[in-house]
Amino acid sequence: MDWKKYQKVVLPDIPNYHQIDVYEQHGGYGALRKVLVEEKMERKEVVDEVKKANIRGRGGAGFNAGLKWSFMPPKKEGVPRYLACNGDESEPGTAKDRRLFEYNPHLFIEGATLACYAMHMDAAYVYIRGEYTDWIDMLQKAVDDAYKKGYLGKNIMGSGIDIDLYVHRGAGAYICGEETSLMESLEGKRPYPRSKPPFPAQVGLWGKPTTINNVETLAHAALVMKNGADWYSKIGATTHPGPCLYGISGHVNRRGIYELPTGMKLTDLIYDVAGGIRNGKKLKAVVPGGSSVPILTAEMIEGITMDADSLRSVGTFLGTAGMCVLDEDTDIVNFLLRTSKFYDHESCGQCTPCREGTGWFVKVLDKINRGHGETKDLDLLLELCDTMEGRTVCALADAAAWPVRNTINRFRADFEAKIKASLVAV
Repeated sequence: MDWKKYQKVVLPDIPNYHQIDVYEQHGGYGALRKVLVEEKMERKEVVDEVKKANIRGRGGAGFNAGLKWSFMPPKKEGVPRYLACNGDESEPGTAKDRRLFEYNPHLFIEGATLACYAMHMDAAYVYIRGEYTDWIDMLQKAVDDAYKKGYLGKNIMGSGIDIDLYVHRGAGAYICGEETSLMESLEGKRPYPRSKPPFPAQVGLWGKPTTINNVETLAHAALVMKNGADWYSKIGATTHPGPCLYGISGHVNRRGIYELPTGMKLTDLIYDVAGGIRNGKKLKAVVPGGSSVPILTAEMIEGITMDADSLRSVGTFLGTAGMCVLDEDTDIVNFLLRTSKFYDHESCGQCTPCREGTGWFVKVLDKINRGHGETKDLDLLLELCDTMEGRTVCALADAAAWPVRNTINRFRADFEAKIKASLVAV
C-alpha cells in the first residue's frame, strides 16, 4: 500500500466526527447494528472475525486481540463477566488514546460494546489516567449520548442484549497501565500488580472473568466488524496489519499524532511525515515505541519498518508507536537519566528488584552525568539490569532496564567520553 494514498479510518478528516449524529451519518454504529440486529451473528463468529483480522494489541504487547478474546471461559449462568478498557496511557511519548477520546470516541465505544457481546460480558469499564480531565469529560459525554440513542444499556437496539459502560478516572500512576494493577485500582485498592496465574480471563475484576484491551485496539475491532477481516489485513504490514496512530515527538519539525498504515519506514515517518530533523541537524537516535522500548542508533534504522517483525530484527519493539526522535546534539547520558527518573518515580515498590534497582539506576547515572563517573559504573549498571529483568511480578522493572541496557550498549562511547572528561578534569 502506498502510504501517501492512505485514507484515514480511525481519525477521518470529518468535521465534528466526535458528535454522535455525525458519526451515525457516516455509518457509525452500523457494525453493532449488523451484529446484533441485521445478521444476529453468533458471539463466536465475532471472536473468529477479530482473530482472523489479526488485530495486534495497540497497548504495547502486540498480542492478537481475537485470540485473547478466545481465552475467556464458557459463560456460567449468574456469573458476571467484564471488559476493562485500558486508556491509562502514561508511557512517555504516547498520546494516541487521548486523540481517540477527543476526535472519535464513538468508534471506541462501538468496539467495546461489540467486544462485550462477543465475550458474553455484562459491562465495560474504561480506565483513563487522572490527568486527562478534559478527555474524561469528552468520553463521558459520548457515553451519555450512546445511552440516549440506545447503543448502550438495556435491550440495545431491541436485540435483547444488555451492556453497560462506565468511565473510571484513574489515580495518576503509570503502574495502573499494567493490566492487573488497573483491575486493583478499579476495585478501589492500592494498584499493586497481581501474580499470574490465575490470569484475568479466569479471575479478573472482583474475581470474575475479565479481558483487558487497549482503547485503540477496541476501536479497530469496530472497524473489522464493519469492513471485514480481509479488508483489515490488507492495510499495512502482512504480519502486523491495520492502521496505526503514530505519535512522533522530539527533535522534528512537525510533531504530532499521525494515522498511517503499520509497516511504515522509520525514515519516511521522520523525514517525510514529521518534516525532518529541526534546525537542519543530523539524526542521532530514535526510541520507536514509547520510553521503555530499546533505543536505536541512526545507522540501525535504515530499511526498518514500524511493525513487530522488522523492529524485532534490530532488538526493539513497536510498543505504543510513540516515537521520540533525538538529534546529534542530544546528551544521551542525560536523556537516559531523565528516562530512569521516570521509572524510579513510578515504581509501585512492591518488588525489591524494581523498588531498589530503579533508584540505583538514577544514583549511578546521576553520578556519571555530574562528572564523577568511573568506567566500572557502566558494568555496574549492566549487572543491575541482569538482576532486575524477569524477576518481578510485573514488567515495570524490565521497562526500566531495557533503556539502560540498550542505551549503554549502543552509545557506550557517549558514556565513556563523559567519564573520560570527568577523569581529565580531576
